[in-house]
Order: sequence, then structure tokens, then C-alpha cells
Amino acid sequence: MKLGDMAEITRIFTAADVADYVSLGGASMPDGVLPEPLIGALFSYLLGVRLPGQGTNYLKQETELLGKARVGEPLTARVEITRLRPEKNLVDLETTCRTSDGTVVARGRALVYVADVEGRPAA
Repeated sequence: MKLGDMAEITRIFTAADVADYVSLGGASMPDGVLPEPLIGALFSYLLGVRLPGQGTNYLKQETELLGKARVGEPLTARVEITRLRPEKNLVDLETTCRTSDGTVVARGRALVYVADVEGRPAA
């Protein structure tokens, strides 16, 4: 891993995805509006599967929600390494989520613990 490494995923949430979320105890939203925790789930996926990947321990996430995402709209979530602290096994990442026209609907940062910061290959 190195500064500037990034990973991203594009996902379209369907009405069925939202119904599943609500059935698990999530709050319902006005018709067509995507529940905000589903945006956060995109960041969780990227951190745990792509960058840094398996074995990552999520310590902190700060997210500023800037707009509403719509059901059926392509969303691209991205995480980018902004700081490596190998002496503490910590990785800081910037997080963003954009609509297909480039509108930022969420941005923030994440802090994760990775046991082998220096030994991880680049994404």
C-alpha cells in the first residue's frame, strides 16, 4: 500500500434492496430516496474487500451527507489512502460517493487498523 492508492465500486440499489434494508429494521425513506446507511455500506465493502482488504479492522468513519441519492441511480463509492502510519498499523482514507453525473452525495474519512500495513501490496 502507498499514499494515493484507491479502490472504487459502482452500484445501483433497487427498490428490493431498500425493502430488504427496511425489513431488517432500517427506517423507511420517502419514495425513491436511498437510505443513507446503504451508502456507508459501500465504504465498508471497499475497506474490507478491496483496500486494504481482508483482515482490515474498521476503527472510525466520518461521513458528511451532501445530498440525497435515488433508488435506481448508479453510485460510485471510492476510498483513497491519504496517510499511512505503519508504526501504529493505521491507514487513513478519504471516502467519497458520487452519482453518475459526478455530484458528490457523501464524503468523509475512514481510519482502519491493518496488521501488516507495510507488507500489503498496492490495490
